[in-house]
Amino acid sequence: MNSTYFTEDHQLFRESFRDFLQKEVVPHIEKWEKSGAIERFIWEKFGEMGFFGLNYPEAYGGSNLDLFYTVIFLEELQKVNSSGFAAAMWAHAYLAMTHLNAEGGERIKQDYLAPSIAGQKIGALCITEPFGGSDVAGMRTVAEKKGDKYIINGSKTFITNGVYADYYVVAAKTNPELGNKGISMFLVDANLKGVSATKLDKLGWRASDTAEIAFDNVEIPLENLMGEEGKGFPYIMQHFALERLIMAINAHARTEYAIDYTLEYMSQREAFGSKINSFQALRHTLVEHATEVEHCKVFNYAAVARLNAGEYVVKEATMAKLKSTKVADQAIYDCLQMLGGYGYMEEYPLARLFRDSRLGPIGGGTSEILKEILSKMIIDNKDYQPAVKK
Repeated sequence: MNSTYFTEDHQLFRESFRDFLQKEVVPHIEKWEKSGAIERFIWEKFGEMGFFGLNYPEAYGGSNLDLFYTVIFLEELQKVNSSGFAAAMWAHAYLAMTHLNAEGGERIKQDYLAPSIAGQKIGALCITEPFGGSDVAGMRTVAEKKGDKYIINGSKTFITNGVYADYYVVAAKTNPELGNKGISMFLVDANLKGVSATKLDKLGWRASDTAEIAFDNVEIPLENLMGEEGKGFPYIMQHFALERLIMAINAHARTEYAIDYTLEYMSQREAFGSKINSFQALRHTLVEHATEVEHCKVFNYAAVARLNAGEYVVKEATMAKLKSTKVADQAIYDCLQMLGGYGYMEEYPLARLFRDSRLGPIGGGTSEILKEILSKMIIDNKDYQPAVKK
């Protein structure tokens, strides 16, 4: 336990959450990976245990805890060997719900945030579009104000929880002519007329449903606008820091899991009359990866501490995701190699880890986009600012 950031209470929470996952989640993982559907009961159990409300206000059923409880939540989820299951949980708790808490009015918080914390409603964040990818400002989905309603038309893709969700937090252009200054955020019920979800087939994250969502003349009340009209882009950018730190933490945690598993395998596997953990080439490769992931973890924790203190850590979060996801892919590739033919077999965890990890440098902003953001900050001296709160 790193005593710089984690107290005894943190450690007790880690042990409790780890026990919960082993008892309530792990026995179902293979079924969910094969079916591509996570049964509803587990969301409710997460809610009953308070795991969705760790850093949300007590007024809505949360615990108002510091972000290092969230770090533990993320790290332990990576050890059940289903990044898809993990993604379903954290995308609900830290993508959709973050916007509800930050921009939602009191009615939205009572009707959506509180049930989300309780595990009674599932949320999904809808930003990425089929033709836009990481180009948030280039989105085509529009929300036209007509009388006492907004009419939403457009589509979103790669939406985690897109099929399960009871509601969507949707970014749409209210003033398309203003570019990124014309984007607003909305709450859209998934069962409304004109809303449809199509499940996507993907390389990894098999337990999680990822969907393309279509909005065809979907009517929502004016009060479903979240925050101020036209402020959607800075809201999204502000929350990207948390999303990128989440993906960085996921990356260092799954790398640790892969290394620990590989170490155990190497201690048992014999070749040419010796345990393979005595072979210098393998030993040196493994310690290089262990060193890299430890550097990532220390940097990630430091960034979380600053975010927890209220700092705007867009640069550090971007660096964290860029580096940690690259380290994860490289380490897991080599760990699979060290298992030889067994690494390629589905009954061993490295095959799934290898597939699941590949999304790290893609989701939440590709590595190429992150490098351009950092180039603007480091080379062009661009100063990104948080959204002004209402």
